Amino acid sequence: MIQEKKNFGMFVVSLDFELNWGVRDVFNIEEYGKNILKGRDAIPKILLLFEKNDICATWASVGFLTFSTKKDLINNIPDNLPEYLNANLNPYNFLLNVGENEKSDPYHFGYSLIRRIEQTPGMEIGSHTFSHYYCLENNKNKSAFYSDLLASHNAFSKLGIHTDSLIFCRNQYDNESISIAQKVGFKFFRGNENHWLYRPKSKKLESLPLRALRLSDSYINISGNHLNNIISKEFINVPSSRFLRPSGYSALEKMRIIRIKAAMTQAAVTGKCFHLWWHPHNFGRNTNENLNFLGDIIKHYVILKDTYGMKSLNMKSVLS
Repeated sequence: MIQEKKNFGMFVVSLDFELNWGVRDVFNIEEYGKNILKGRDAIPKILLLFEKNDICATWASVGFLTFSTKKDLINNIPDNLPEYLNANLNPYNFLLNVGENEKSDPYHFGYSLIRRIEQTPGMEIGSHTFSHYYCLENNKNKSAFYSDLLASHNAFSKLGIHTDSLIFCRNQYDNESISIAQKVGFKFFRGNENHWLYRPKSKKLESLPLRALRLSDSYINISGNHLNNIISKEFINVPSSRFLRPSGYSALEKMRIIRIKAAMTQAAVTGKCFHLWWHPHNFGRNTNENLNFLGDIIKHYVILKDTYGMKSLNMKSVLS
């Protein structure tokens, strides 16, 4: 029985859909390609789990994925490109290595998957920039971000999709990039957790101790539950509460699910927002374990929905 209360808690889910474009500067295909392919295979299973339980979600997709052929991708590259001081960060330098289409190169094209996501009730297609753009890396051409976001809008528009929500790559953003995104026309973005552990920063400022603390925070409450009230304004921040780390540390999984469920319950009771996010390729290893873990989270959401009236929402529906 639903308890009477003025506000309802929100369970928001977002996924950074990027395939190899999100990791190509860190891993090569030999090292991580299997994760990408199995992550692709996991997407229909995730969508089925969502559909069965009336879960809404935002899939922020890299614009490169919208094309079914290399020719179409190259024909839609903007004239104004980033000039990262670290050339390895620039995806345009990598295009020669890309196959001709999605069938021959499932690592870099995702047209069929975007259409599959779009057909599932409650799913929102958002943008993860056009080229997996890094806002806080050393880049001699700062104006390229505006061009990148325009190219992203145009790419999705050709599929009949209007992208209202933006998720910044590697969670890198500052006031300037927020202003540019708002100018292009985005209405929602996923901000980071409000704690120094999660402050946006460039890759060179990421240290092993910092990453270790964030890992520990997944199991032990170091930084808080990061529940939020969503404030209505021109560019709406829907902040992250928790990154859904891949399953694998079996001895600690019980601690991790307890941490997530406790935060969700608090959000339901207090009428606040709990925002869970991950990448599909995080399910590319130990896929069944990850799906079962997600299923456990969703079962808890259903209990909170029935008990407190919690609602599942994607990013653009948080104020509807």
